[in-house]
Amino acid sequence: MRAVIAGLLAVFAVAGQAQTDFKVTLLGTASPAPRPDRFGPSTLVEAGDQKLLFDAGRGVPIRLRQIGVPIGRLDVLFITHYHSDHVSGIPDVWLTGWLAPPFGRRTSPFRVIGPIGAKALMENLERAYALDVKIRLEDEKLPPEGIATAVDEFDKDGVVYEKNGVKVIAFAVEHGAAIKPAVGYRVEYASGTDLLIHEVAAALPALLAASVPMQRIIAHHTTPMEAGAVFSRTKPKLAVYSHIVLLSSEKIAEPTLDDVVAETRQIYKGPLVVGEDLMSFEIGDSVSMKPYKK
Repeated sequence: MRAVIAGLLAVFAVAGQAQTDFKVTLLGTASPAPRPDRFGPSTLVEAGDQKLLFDAGRGVPIRLRQIGVPIGRLDVLFITHYHSDHVSGIPDVWLTGWLAPPFGRRTSPFRVIGPIGAKALMENLERAYALDVKIRLEDEKLPPEGIATAVDEFDKDGVVYEKNGVKVIAFAVEHGAAIKPAVGYRVEYASGTDLLIHEVAAALPALLAASVPMQRIIAHHTTPMEAGAVFSRTKPKLAVYSHIVLLSSEKIAEPTLDDVVAETRQIYKGPLVVGEDLMSFEIGDSVSMKPYKK
């Protein structure tokens, strides 16, 4: 079976065998808008003993702590593109995952995989936080291996990661002429398509009629009807919305989630869930959804 997960431009096709050792958790489902109930775009895929993080928006370490996953336990961070809301949490994941308390304790290099630009991003972060690293090495005696980085870049579609039966395949996606590179990922852990998690962006017609900038933002994303067409073609056992972009202005309110679902339903009639932070999905013979319980 396969689960397909698509955050903004991040499509993860995840294949899982008839077992329950494959789990997907939405760590953050928001857009750049600061929302107290939704953190920045990020998805955790747990396949067997591997923990793969896709994008790292604001608040990732907090969400990982809430579900009991040590930051230092992450195997790889995959980057879809370089919009700030998808990468602003990387310094926190990298630095905090190195610290000595149980939530950190990374003792091997922080591995990052992304399209061209990943090396420059991490090299600049290393320069920006050089003093912090120097202080902690001298004062806290943390292992230098744990703050090192190991970055792999790619410039074409294909397999970018493969280990112990888990394969990650990258492919180019369209996010606007100026927003390149931008990629999606398909994570294979067997075959078939069970779970499809996709981004969505919506605005009331009055806002789009009044604002050219808002028209441009919508053009870079997937509308509910467009997402519904994707769901109708792929026919997943469960479709899920994440990286939810709801546009508004001082005078015009944002659409409701019910509005988003209603527009999707004009095209797609199958199983659909509007994702929330820390909602998780276990994939085996069937797909089960679990809301986060405090």
